[in-house]
Amino acid sequence: MSQFRASDALSQVDFISAKELLAYHSAGIESVLDLLMRLPKRYEDRRRFDQFPTQAGGGACCLRGTVIDTQVKRLGGRKQFYEAIIIESAEAALATSEITCRWFNMPWMKNMLAAGHELVLYGKPKEYQGGIIIDHPDFEIVGDDQDSVHLERIVPIYKSVSGVAQRRLREHTYQILAGIGRASLAPVYDLDPSYPRDEAMQEVHFPSSIEQAQAAKRYFALEEFFALQLNVVWKRARHHEHEGRVLGKKTALLTKFYHSLPFDLTTAQKRSVREMIENMRSPHPMSRLLQGDVGSGKTFVAMCAMLLAVDSGVQAALMAPTQILAEQHYLTFCQWLEPLGVRVSLVTGSRREDSHLELDGDAQIIIGTHALLYERVEFDDLGLVVIDEQHKFGVGQRAMLVRQGLMPDVLVMTATPIPRTLTLTLYGDLDVSILDERPAGRGEVVTALRKSPKVSDITKFLKQHLTEGRQAYVVYPLVEESDSLKAQAATVEYEKWAKRLSRFDVGLLHGKMPAEQKEQVMSSFREGGLQVLVATTVIEVGVDVPNANIMVIYNAERFGLAQLHQLRGRIGRGEFKSYCILATDGKSPEAMEKLQVLADTTDGFKIAEADLRLRGPGDLLGTAQSGLADLQFVEFLADTELIREARAHAEDVLQKDPMLAQSPDLLQLIEDGEFEI
Repeated sequence: MSQFRASDALSQVDFISAKELLAYHSAGIESVLDLLMRLPKRYEDRRRFDQFPTQAGGGACCLRGTVIDTQVKRLGGRKQFYEAIIIESAEAALATSEITCRWFNMPWMKNMLAAGHELVLYGKPKEYQGGIIIDHPDFEIVGDDQDSVHLERIVPIYKSVSGVAQRRLREHTYQILAGIGRASLAPVYDLDPSYPRDEAMQEVHFPSSIEQAQAAKRYFALEEFFALQLNVVWKRARHHEHEGRVLGKKTALLTKFYHSLPFDLTTAQKRSVREMIENMRSPHPMSRLLQGDVGSGKTFVAMCAMLLAVDSGVQAALMAPTQILAEQHYLTFCQWLEPLGVRVSLVTGSRREDSHLELDGDAQIIIGTHALLYERVEFDDLGLVVIDEQHKFGVGQRAMLVRQGLMPDVLVMTATPIPRTLTLTLYGDLDVSILDERPAGRGEVVTALRKSPKVSDITKFLKQHLTEGRQAYVVYPLVEESDSLKAQAATVEYEKWAKRLSRFDVGLLHGKMPAEQKEQVMSSFREGGLQVLVATTVIEVGVDVPNANIMVIYNAERFGLAQLHQLRGRIGRGEFKSYCILATDGKSPEAMEKLQVLADTTDGFKIAEADLRLRGPGDLLGTAQSGLADLQFVEFLADTELIREARAHAEDVLQKDPMLAQSPDLLQLIEDGEFEI
């Protein structure tokens, strides 16, 4: 007879102490199922251990050894660390090998670890003063018990619970699994009838092989992504039930706009405009994502949608994440739309401007930053909302702007190419338009990766192009020097570049400058008054200077791939051949691999796939902002097959039972709102 059910409270488990119960409660673990669903973060194969390393390099290793000496040491000033010398276990081939482990600012370590303790260690070795050290390794005292739960098997390593030792956490999970009823672990919806869920639960915690562990993790990842996709498909179905307004029947302004352009739109732009017209003319509100690489012409597509709205007698609003980007849009819209008689307004935290006289009437297109939400902007009849670089805004901020209108059409744009799996996951409730062509007349962009390049060589290269009348960006990761970060700062390097390039006008731009000063600098660079702009990532989006054809990025290893691609997108916007120089110290093989991806391709979608593979989606998107913060299986976002499988299951369920009337447990998943994006 089974001893536990998944729904039992942990307080009913007799081998968990009151102190441990309190610790679990503090971590939000209340039931048997809560504990079982706290899956291992990794595994250690303790059937065999790595040999003690004799040199640094490679990844983390799992070692077994004995502590022979410990002491508290100081490292200059008041900085303290605890040090333990560990030798390889006597039965190992090289019992004389030793390694030093250090823990900084953890004075309680002296009460936990002493000479004679036998340890299992996990960490990344590095060289220090002729020896091998591991800083802050994971460790476990194994003692003499040789318990099969902790040794001689593939052992789960869990995310720490303050107040419960790793060994106790493992023992609790092991004992509960041994006594739990199989039926209480049945799935809410059986996604894989060939693999019983209780078997998957056993294998995910105490696997018979690493391959079985991965198969079990994939089982639970599919469960999680099914719940996520069910929410997305449900939202999409409910959105399509709403009654919207029919826009876009009149095309007079759009036709005049087309005829005023001195160039033709790309095939991808025309396709995207047709897709939007179809949405806007339907009786349901448009909800579309316009996804395009840097320089692919999203702004012109957005203009087309906004002209259709204006021609239908409603207002259109565009919200951008920064003042620089909002002002850039305002200038672009004024340039192209004023001749058509369209009234455009700008609203930012520090500036309001109209392209028209008040007596002309209310603005038809309003462009702004977050100020559109908080500056009491009075919309007359908001029929279309466009959100640029939408991942920079929170879900609530986007919803606030949409609520300013009566079921308005919504177009969200991003210049960050997103892998197909993430598009399905994050934006699965939206229709998607993709701009996968660069407009004609754009120059080639050459990217060069350089290890510690000579300043004299960079200076000579810049002077050559500046003399020919071109302009350049020099980008740094920091605004000011930092004691804790080894990276160059724009404010310091600006002075040096002003001297090196004394024949030319050099400007400085960074995020800490007052908004008015930033706009002055940008205007001067845009109009050719400044030839060189020393800047931080404040230029990442919205800066459009076709004459600028060189970008030098220092400490390039400190930037993410997507961010570097965005920065590089500031050049190559004119007819001239452009050059992006990635300057790095070359010390990190991982950083060199990342930067080489950028040097090899300008295809943003290939870069996004590489970024997903190298950094994972959590870092790539910022999980808290993107709505992925609570996902257990973030690493599986790169698994295209799994995401599509989850999507197919969700669509199949809702096709058979659109309102989930026969599936109250699945309806509860949606109503709980755990996966709101």
